[in-house]
Parts: sequence; C-alpha cells; structure tokens
Amino acid sequence: MDFIFLISMNYVTPMIRTGVFITLTLLALNGCGNANATLVKKHMVVAANPHAAKAGLTILREGGSAVDAAIAIQMTLTLVEPQSSGIGGGAFMLHYRPNKESKRKGHIINAYDGRETAPSSANKDLFLDRQGKKIPWKKRKAGGKGVGVPGLLRMLELSHKHHGKLPWSRLFEPAIKLARKGFAVSPRLNALIKRDRHLKNFPQSRKFFYTKEGQPLPIGFRLQNLELANTLQEIAKKGASIFYTGPIARDIAKAVRNTHHLPAKMNVSDLAGYQPKMRGVLCTAYRQWSICGMPPPTSGGIAVAQMLKILEPFDFSRIPVGSTQAIHLVAEAGKLAFADRNHYVGDPDYVTVPVAGLLDPVYLASRSATISADKAMGKAKPGNLAHYAQGTFAPDKGDNRPISTSHISVVDSRGNGVSMTTSIGTAFGSRLMVRGFMLNDELTDFAPISHVNGRPKANRVEPGKRPRSSMSPTIVTSEDGKLLMLIGSPGGSSIIGYVAKTLIAGLDWNLTMQEAIALPNFLNKNRKTELEKGTNLETIVPKLIELGHEVRIRKKVSGLHGIRVRAEGLEGGADPRREGQAIGD
Repeated sequence: MDFIFLISMNYVTPMIRTGVFITLTLLALNGCGNANATLVKKHMVVAANPHAAKAGLTILREGGSAVDAAIAIQMTLTLVEPQSSGIGGGAFMLHYRPNKESKRKGHIINAYDGRETAPSSANKDLFLDRQGKKIPWKKRKAGGKGVGVPGLLRMLELSHKHHGKLPWSRLFEPAIKLARKGFAVSPRLNALIKRDRHLKNFPQSRKFFYTKEGQPLPIGFRLQNLELANTLQEIAKKGASIFYTGPIARDIAKAVRNTHHLPAKMNVSDLAGYQPKMRGVLCTAYRQWSICGMPPPTSGGIAVAQMLKILEPFDFSRIPVGSTQAIHLVAEAGKLAFADRNHYVGDPDYVTVPVAGLLDPVYLASRSATISADKAMGKAKPGNLAHYAQGTFAPDKGDNRPISTSHISVVDSRGNGVSMTTSIGTAFGSRLMVRGFMLNDELTDFAPISHVNGRPKANRVEPGKRPRSSMSPTIVTSEDGKLLMLIGSPGGSSIIGYVAKTLIAGLDWNLTMQEAIALPNFLNKNRKTELEKGTNLETIVPKLIELGHEVRIRKKVSGLHGIRVRAEGLEGGADPRREGQAIGD
C-alpha cells in the first residue's frame, strides 16, 4: 500500500506535545485511514512532486537502492519541476550506509559535491558593466553570465557507481515515458510562469512555457517535452559523458555565448573538464545526536552545525514551541552563524576555509555566551579565527534572494539513506532552455564585487571555482551511528534557518517529521528577524520588538522534505507549502 502524508497550513487543531500547544491539522490520504497512520516499514521517498515521488518508489519496489531512487526522482523533477532543478544544474548529496561488513557497529556517510563551476573565461569582472559598476541582480540572474558548468549528472553517475543496484538506463525510464506522454501543469508551475519577468523574453522558453497566444500555460494543461525525452534517452544509453561532450555540450555552450541577454564565454572544454568531488562529511555532536552536513563550498553544513552548537546551552525541551524566547534565541544564533558564513566560507579548492575553527566547541561556546536572554545583540560580527584562517578576507554582505531549489530524501529497504538538495538557482535558472531542460544561473551566487579596499572576498569569482551555496542536506544519527533523520530544503540562504528550525522541532521538541516541517518558519540571516506570514508567529511581533529585534513578516516558502527513522518504522514529512509527497511501503 502507498502512503502519502500531507499537512494543512491552517494550524487550527490544537495538539498537545511536549507540554505545549501546537496548532496543526494532519491530513492522511490515499489509504491512511487516520492521522496516526504515518509510518511505513520497508522504504520511503519524499520529493517535491507526486510524479517524482512515484518514480522513486517504483525503483525501490524493483530492488533499487536509495541512490537509484534519487536518480529516478531527479530525472522526473527535471521534467515536472523545471523551475527548481534539473540536469542543467547541480546538487549536493549525502549518502548513509550501515557498515554491515565490519564486526563493529557503525556506518559510513559519503558527501558528493555536484556544484556548478565557473567557466575558464570567468574573472572578477564577470558581473560588472562597461563602466565597472555592478550589474543589478534582477538583471544578472537571467542570461549567459550566470550559467555555471552543470555538475548534477556526473555527480549522480559517480554515486551510482558506488551505490547503485539497478542499471543506469532503467532509472531514466519513468521520466522518459512521462515526458512523451505529458503531464498536467501544476498550480505551482503555472503561478511561477505567471510571475516571472524574464522567461517570455527567451525564445525557447517562451515557446515551451506559453501558449501560442503568449499566455502562461494554464493549470491542467497537458505538457509534453519530447526534446527532453530524447536527451534523457541519450544519457540513459551512453552515460553522463554524452552530456559533457559532443552535440549536447556544444548546444549548451552555444546557448550561453549567443543569448541576447548578457552572453558569456563558455566552451565545450569547460563542460568536458567538469569533475564531481567527494568531500569529507561534517559531523557535529548536538546533545545526544550527531548532525552530519555538507562541507564547503556550501555554507549549509557549517552554519546549521554552528547554530545548533550555539544553542546547545539552552534547554529547548523546556522552551515552548513557537514562543518569543525560542524565536529570539534561534534568531541570535542565526546572526552569529551568518556573520561567519558570509566572511569565511568559499570554495575550499580556492580559499582556505577555517572549518575546524568555525566548528571548534570552545569557539562556539564563546559565541553562545554573547547571547542575552532579554536583549537582541543587533548585527553580529564575524568571530576572530586568526589562529585558523590563512589570510584575511573582505566583509561580504551575503545574499538574501529567493532561490528555486528542491530536496529529495530516500531510505531504501537495506537501510541506506540519501539526503540531496538540487538546484538550478532562481526560478527557471538562467531562463535559457537547451534540448528540453533549463540551464542554471548559479554563478550569481558569487560575490559580484570581488574586493573591498584591496582585500579579496572568499566568495569572489574565479575560473573553475564553485560558488558558495546555502544548500543544507542533513543526516542525523544516534551516538552509535544508527540513522535517525534525513532533512533538507530549498529556499536560498533561508535554507539554513529552515533546516535548523526543523531539527530543533524534531529533536528537542519531539514533534513528528510532518509537524516539524509544517511548523511556521522563523530565522535571522544577520539582518531582520523573519517570521512566516499568515501564521500565529505574527502575534509575538511586539514582544520581539521589545527585545530589540527588527522584524519582517514575509512569505517563507520552504520545501522541507524529510524522513525520520523510528523503532516502529519510517515516518515521512513533505512541506505543505509546496506540492511534495512522502510515500512508501
């Protein structure tokens, strides 16, 4: 039986958990007779679209691994969620494997880096106009200059080589079949087409996403993508190398060079030379749990770990869910983590990132001590890591832009798990469409100004460099290495706050996976304290202002997708703010 778990956004039904009231309405659909039927025994996938979730579950039922399912999900998302991720972008993946080969109990977690890279022609002036002024972000997020060399396929191929069970070609079949058959345009896809100001200005995208009359494709419109079907068929037969060499690579480079909007120099050699990376996973003790995240070039693993360690001295099990005290403390921890993130983190192959210093328990305890229980600290400064840092970097304001991304969580019947965050950047990426897929605009994650007063920024543009990210795929284990949770989210730099909130809600407040995900979002990126619009958090604004917080009420559309491993089975959660599903057997 398939189980799908959703949750409403009304927050109207009181439910008592850990001694406090949370207001959530649980909906159990498709065979789940009641709100308590939220567990499956064998395997589970959580993805941002029902078609993608179904593709992943089909692969698991055939004996596929967690990586196999993630690949099938990603190929389907390229088709049905083209605004968020796809083969024209990149991803970060964590893979958990129980270590059954050793007499000692344990596990192995691998970190796969499929982040895009800057082409060989990129330099510090990439995002400057002819007058040497910064090209406005609303302009540079579309067109050729923002396109990085896609890394997704080569990373997935590497992970499949290590952990795949089914043939590579089989994993593409669900997406190919659906691309030829067509799928109904979802409300979210329709809304994003309507809202986008750039998409209709690019010929291929205009032809695909709009009617002959120039109107956005309506909800329910049957959308086929025969070009993508043919592209995926080629990759399925010949492997990822066919994407990075030959006609596909030539078409990608040509589209970047010849676009009418901010053309850039990209060569076939840039694509042919792309290599995924295996990085050392970052695991940090938080109370009785181990929190494992991705290392740089994403800042997510460091920042989430910093926030939790900074908050560790505060007993959140005794702090009410959604209270002023809880929001205040998490916001203050966010300020400190983002001050460090913006200053120190970049591609470790190009700059020395003081990871050991940033995660040093003594250092984080000193940062935690700066938090006052009854007064906001204002804007935080980066900590002094002169003992660890090699060289000094210029201050960086960081980014505060909404990013259209996706997250996949999978646990297979063998106990393997995948937590993968995947992206093409902003909604529809660069707006450049090639052979049925969208190209990313991830290079806009670089600092547009490379130096300040002669001092370089850690996240400046350089040839071959990976831009800093905030993607935060996370795996939680017990002290003895048992898999407990997989979580991640889209949301640009807000991802860090979304994931931290969900970890605190699930671990400290003992909410279910679904409840933790649906809990109203709150965060601070060393700017204003942001609270999710339309939730009960709006009632505590006066109290936060009294504490000295500058507060901003806004839509905080996360896309949190997670799985929690309990003794009774697998417990899934899909973010009600989007169209995702948790489904399993």
